[in-house]
Amino acid sequence: MAAGYQPLKSVDVLEEETRPPPRSRRLIYGVFFIFATAALSAYYAVPPDVDDEPLKQCASGLPPHATPPAPVNPWASLTVLETVAIADWLDAPERALNLTPGSRVSIADNFIYHIGAFRPAKADALFYLDDPSAHGPPDRYARVTIHHGAAAEPYVQDYLIGPLPIDGKTGIRELTEVYHRDAIPYNARGYTTLAEINPILTDIMPSLAEATKELFDGVALGLPNDTLVAGAVGPLSFDGTFRRTWINWRRNVPGLWLHPVGFFLYIDMSGTDPREWRLLKIVYNHQVFDSVEEFMTAFHGGSLKRLPKRPDSKDVEWTSRTRPDTTPRDLDHLPGPRAVSFAGLRFRVDRATQYISWMGWGMYLGFDRDMGLSLWDIRFKGERLIYELAPQEAIAQYAGNDPMQSSTAWLDRYFGMGGSVRDMLPGYDCPHEAVFLPATTHGFTGSVTRQRAICIFEHDTGRPITRHMGYSQGEFGAVKGYVLVVRSISTVGNYDYLFDYIFQLDGTIEVKLSASGYLQGGFWESTQEGYGTAIRDTTMGSLHDHVINFKVDLDIAGPKNSLLFTNTAQEEVSQPWFEDDWGSTVLQQKITRKIIENENDALLRYPQNFQGGYALVNTEALNRWGIARGYAVHPGYSPIYNTVVGSKRLLNNANWARYNLAVSRRKETEPSSSSMWNQNLPGAPMVDFHKFFDGENITQEDLVAWINVGMHHLPQAEDAPNTRTNLATSSFFLTPLNYFDEDISMDALNAILLAPPERPGDAWTYEDYGVKAVHCVPPAVPPFEYVGVEAYGLDGRPAPPESADEMRKGAEMYHRIKLEL
Repeated sequence: MAAGYQPLKSVDVLEEETRPPPRSRRLIYGVFFIFATAALSAYYAVPPDVDDEPLKQCASGLPPHATPPAPVNPWASLTVLETVAIADWLDAPERALNLTPGSRVSIADNFIYHIGAFRPAKADALFYLDDPSAHGPPDRYARVTIHHGAAAEPYVQDYLIGPLPIDGKTGIRELTEVYHRDAIPYNARGYTTLAEINPILTDIMPSLAEATKELFDGVALGLPNDTLVAGAVGPLSFDGTFRRTWINWRRNVPGLWLHPVGFFLYIDMSGTDPREWRLLKIVYNHQVFDSVEEFMTAFHGGSLKRLPKRPDSKDVEWTSRTRPDTTPRDLDHLPGPRAVSFAGLRFRVDRATQYISWMGWGMYLGFDRDMGLSLWDIRFKGERLIYELAPQEAIAQYAGNDPMQSSTAWLDRYFGMGGSVRDMLPGYDCPHEAVFLPATTHGFTGSVTRQRAICIFEHDTGRPITRHMGYSQGEFGAVKGYVLVVRSISTVGNYDYLFDYIFQLDGTIEVKLSASGYLQGGFWESTQEGYGTAIRDTTMGSLHDHVINFKVDLDIAGPKNSLLFTNTAQEEVSQPWFEDDWGSTVLQQKITRKIIENENDALLRYPQNFQGGYALVNTEALNRWGIARGYAVHPGYSPIYNTVVGSKRLLNNANWARYNLAVSRRKETEPSSSSMWNQNLPGAPMVDFHKFFDGENITQEDLVAWINVGMHHLPQAEDAPNTRTNLATSSFFLTPLNYFDEDISMDALNAILLAPPERPGDAWTYEDYGVKAVHCVPPAVPPFEYVGVEAYGLDGRPAPPESADEMRKGAEMYHRIKLEL
């Protein structure tokens, strides 16, 4: 029984306890009630400096309007109408692209796979931002991806379309300068529809139904009541010459990722004609079969070595998020505390430009299909610190003693971290008073808008950012530790990724990534020992690494910066003043500072014991004390890099994951450390990060830091049903390094300074800088509501609502494939 929990009382007991007491006891109770009421009234009375009037309604919960430095956001996403206009222009006969509408495509058609904004050159954006009244915004362009499935040799091509809006000046050209190989192989193409993989599975699985029914008590026949569903693993190719995948089967129940049955098919789906696709292997209980016939012969003949029956085959509640039927925790029936800005929100928002400002900070927001939320032109106290802060890629590399886990290396940009953003839950994903902003992404069947794709809120950390308990005048005080959080959450198949950008009063930014959702579970049996952890009788959580890469284009006192390495090491020194009783030498630390001059020396890991660190500094801009102004990269939670290097399934398509951070010269031809095509091209990626590093000088140049967060995920029973964000978290800090002359957070008004009493025993006096607590009635919390997606067709008009099952197909893609006839 939970501590403090009291069992329900019977009606008889309640009646006895509520029966009026004798007169003498009533008199005592009455006197006690009068004194208690007076005492409570005094305790909870409004302070004497507040008018004794009824509480008024608190200030509006809407954010004040922000004034962006420029009236146009150069990094804004395309609107639905813009994408419709681009698609119509491309479909015109004079373009001769022979396009099929995405709503009825097959993989053998030419169709527009994606339309998104192409960010302007940095020089053009800065030219506009430096004097918006004199210069117009940079020309606007779109990146368009077309699958040329109808070509004699099918291929994928990215195009640059613009300037926008569409008019007589608009043109089209191939976008190739951002890649390290010319052709995007069709076998590395993007995911389209379930129809792509259905033909071969609906041909194979009915022939295996007798066996799957007996072995797993499940079938996949393409019927609505199928009890098995499939999942495909990536990469699908090594260099684009083929397209193959391992198919693993799971029970069709809630939390299906934790219900594998240990049955695998290896299929070839190269090319565009499903009639040429074929089954290569069947694997069951470490036995390999070359065909359905061979497997069924073993099944009927008795030579098949069978896995033990699952003792938990009927138990599916444990993978559901339904609350277990247990005794409630003490007082858990009450709603928990919530943040209320009694005096009104202290951050500003301009919705038209998606610009935010708070406590000296200001930034524009961007959003795209590939990686979602990005931050631009981040300024503090009027100075630009960061031109671009954006996630680039997220890998998950698995281990296991089965075809699925040992073959899996996900690069989630392929699936679209931005396209996988869902509406956040008010009061759960973000505080009730958070401000939500929308985001729109575009796919081959139309556009999707999420009204709660981004949330912004101020957060009281509950701890001071600085404080000291002192006795002399000016020594005793504290500054409250408020932060501003900008958040977005992507659900890519089974995993949920929480992206947090946290701004602090001293000029520090924390970039945090947290994971939740379902494990990619494997079938547990004895030979899986060492590759994961049993979390049920026949379910394991598989060992894997997560590494997520961020691009940080720092501009410290201008775009020309250098890379500084600072470390400490032990030294033994002797001095003439050392005492005889202690000896003539002493061991101590000493700082060494070094500018790293060559790009090839800037593929970096944090020093052992963190006895050192890296920073971008401007050696031509000094603070008051003659020291180069800079910003340091500080590791936060779980500063890891990828464990396995050299695997063919992650050979050259995620080289950035081998390091904690890397620093290169900024180039327009190197906008990202990855591409969506890298998922299926580990041997010959479209973007090879190592090719960014070609021996160039990086002293006082425009530099980019590529910084990793991640976690070595050793699963445990507590990861069921979902991984916890408090443990699966990683971060880094960008913090001033001699950038200011002193601690800039000292100028905050939400602070207190105490002074000792003039006479012993008197109260300490204090200065609170006029910031008093506000007493008012906060607005009511709106009833919870989850509306879901706003979808638009290829014509830009609202699309009819989809069923949950239809939405699920697009959301879970290769991670969950339910057969359809």
